[in-house]
Amino acid sequence: MMYSLLYGFYKYLVQKDEYCVLILGLDDAGKTTYLEAAKMKLTKNYSAINPLKITTTVGLNIGRIEVNGIRLNFWDLGGQTELQSLWDKYYAESHAVIYIVDSSDRDRIDESKETFDKVIASENLKGVPLLVLANKQDIPECMGVREVKPIFNKNAHLIGKRDCMVMPVSALTGEGVDEGIRWLVDCIKRNSFLRPPRNQEES
Repeated sequence: MMYSLLYGFYKYLVQKDEYCVLILGLDDAGKTTYLEAAKMKLTKNYSAINPLKITTTVGLNIGRIEVNGIRLNFWDLGGQTELQSLWDKYYAESHAVIYIVDSSDRDRIDESKETFDKVIASENLKGVPLLVLANKQDIPECMGVREVKPIFNKNAHLIGKRDCMVMPVSALTGEGVDEGIRWLVDCIKRNSFLRPPRNQEES
């Protein structure tokens, strides 16, 4: 009896709220580099992959980070056009979306915006917090947030009343990475009445 009580208490202590965050964006926007930078910033003793060795994601990379007592499972999905059709299979289970924009690639900014609109128009993502990251801020002549924000805000009706933030980031240097995730964690917690966590025991 005592054992099961203690075990129950132990389980309660180690059980953390689990949330799933999708990392989306066109291919080569820096999604995998960003996930590595986030792990590096927020996980003690994590040894990151050399950014120069990161290759194009075909399929899915998964990363797990604990922040402020909750567990975030990041799903970094391949951004090539033919892989984008698989994204919506993950929408219903996700609690937030990080959308990464290559702010140094002016030629594809419209394509990135169209892809973003398709994502946020999905019924399965209704009310889910959005973090839009203007990545590659380390590259001279890149677009700053002041330029990126109005482009992505054009269809404000699709964004609706949900939390949405556009932030500058450099996945390569790690600058801005943890601020965005901490902002997202607050939004996810606030939104948990709509999208409750998936509680799982420590495995």
